[in-house]
Amino acid sequence: MKRAALIAATASATVAGAAFLGLVAVPAAYDWYEGRHEESATYATGTAAKEARTSVPRWLPDAAQEISYAMKTTGGERLMKATLPKTPANPLPATCKPLPKDQRAKDPELQAPWFPKQTTGKQATHRCEIYYAYTDGDTLYAWQHNDDWIASNKAAAGH
Repeated sequence: MKRAALIAATASATVAGAAFLGLVAVPAAYDWYEGRHEESATYATGTAAKEARTSVPRWLPDAAQEISYAMKTTGGERLMKATLPKTPANPLPATCKPLPKDQRAKDPELQAPWFPKQTTGKQATHRCEIYYAYTDGDTLYAWQHNDDWIASNKAAAGH
């Protein structure tokens, strides 16, 4: 009888341990693994952002304010939000060109609390070098897709 109780208790502990791993430990480890290669920061101005991080695009106006920036350290995924300087015409920098009507922008690969969750490639109206971008008033939302980053690096290396 004692042996049967010991076996039952061991089986119960094993099931409880497996349930703990499946419900708590594995998802927590997955979140840690996925998020450990992401960095984000905020900057007061475009100048400060570009001085602090070389991966911030050079086309971002120095006078831009309230910059939020997120990136993957293992690839080219980027998100950026900034308040652009007030201009009478298009608030985007001159290096940003309208996205051709026949070109479909890629969806953002990252998420951040400050970047609209519903953003898809359909919102992109411009291409700022390898970033897709759109504005909402004087707020810029821009993202870089890893595939475009890889292609840009290969082209720069002559491949």
